[in-house]
Amino acid sequence: MSEASARYAIYYAPEPESVLWKFGSQVIGYDAVDGQELAVPAFAGDLSERWAELVSEPRKYGFHATLKAPFHLASGVDEVTLMVAIERFAATTHAASIEGLEVATIGPFIALKPKGDAGALNALASTIVRHFEPFRAPLTDEDRARRLKSPLTERQIDYLDRFGYPYVHEEFRFHMTLTGPLHVDDRDTALTTLKTAYHEQSIADHSSINRICMFKQATPSARFRIIGSVALA
Repeated sequence: MSEASARYAIYYAPEPESVLWKFGSQVIGYDAVDGQELAVPAFAGDLSERWAELVSEPRKYGFHATLKAPFHLASGVDEVTLMVAIERFAATTHAASIEGLEVATIGPFIALKPKGDAGALNALASTIVRHFEPFRAPLTDEDRARRLKSPLTERQIDYLDRFGYPYVHEEFRFHMTLTGPLHVDDRDTALTTLKTAYHEQSIADHSSINRICMFKQATPSARFRIIGSVALA
């Protein structure tokens, strides 16, 4: 498949050697660095038999937090051009401080969310959305129609049309997804399970979002892989 068929995304992902990366990848059953599937974690407990199903949605994307949602490259832009732009952006952009991360629900999903004030982080995300907009091809009619199947506000529809994604700027909520949408009967059990596992692995609180990564989905059926990363200034 050509680059025109591929999708790219600008995400935050922890360093591959970090405990946080290993925890998130273990939870979703997939390592986006080497493309390997991972076994159901031992801490899944009573949910072990259905764990792969419960995390199937985030497994497609790899463990990450969205900064610029998946997009096709604009005409005249190639993979190398995008990576060079990411490197140049990172060289002059400061990391965003946070108080740490915690396991919590976002609607029917479970994710890692920042503690406390996320103002600096939200500002970084907005800057990334705007800065890399020239590299994004317009949404196809099919992609737009798919997005509109979800209930969106007028502002979210406006952002969808302007930036290819409805949850940007004021609508943005930084999170690192750990599960797909869960039935209420599973949600409490999964939340307790993941909170306990996160605590037991002694994951130190992250004090900053200090790197950005380029992820690539080579074909529509492929999972996303990390193909480049760079530290923020």
